[in-house]
Amino acid sequence: MGPQSAGTLLFRRSVTKIICIFSPSVSSSNVGDFCQVEIEKLDYHHYLPLFFDGLCDTMHPYDFFARQGIHDMLEHGGMKILPVVPQLIIPIKNALNTRNKQIICITLKVLQHLVVSADMVGEALVPYYRQILPVLNIFKNVNVNTGDGIDYSQQKRENIGDLIQETLEIFELYGGEDAFINIKYMIPTYESCIYN
Repeated sequence: MGPQSAGTLLFRRSVTKIICIFSPSVSSSNVGDFCQVEIEKLDYHHYLPLFFDGLCDTMHPYDFFARQGIHDMLEHGGMKILPVVPQLIIPIKNALNTRNKQIICITLKVLQHLVVSADMVGEALVPYYRQILPVLNIFKNVNVNTGDGIDYSQQKRENIGDLIQETLEIFELYGGEDAFINIKYMIPTYESCIYN
């Protein structure tokens, strides 16, 4: 096990409290049946950044709790999500800066869910593109060339180049009128999905 970030350690220490809130058998289809506390009543300023800190963790069950907690909170958060966005930037940046392809793919999927989870979240992320996008510029063109073979990572949504392209397009679609300019500044090879 390599060195852990402070956020990951904080998440691991807090996981016992989180287990009391979320049952290990939580599934997104029937989340209401397993939660001891209604997700809508949770303190989003505390728990959502804590779950985002867990994105860097690759050890089971911590990785599962982080991902499931994020997706459940984003699914049920509504307008509670927007005020928390500034607190999520550092954990997102830390996860992307690991440069671990598995963590980056998970973080990209989480970013996509975050942007569509509530009104104005996509626009609220635009000022933070300079912190989020540099690592994506490094991996944007990383695609698997299998020749005439089959790349199963596409089916599992684990092809990092494709995920980055999807994420940038979602950023542009939900980020308002300044999104494209800011994406293009950080990732010069990005082509607009709206203007082209």
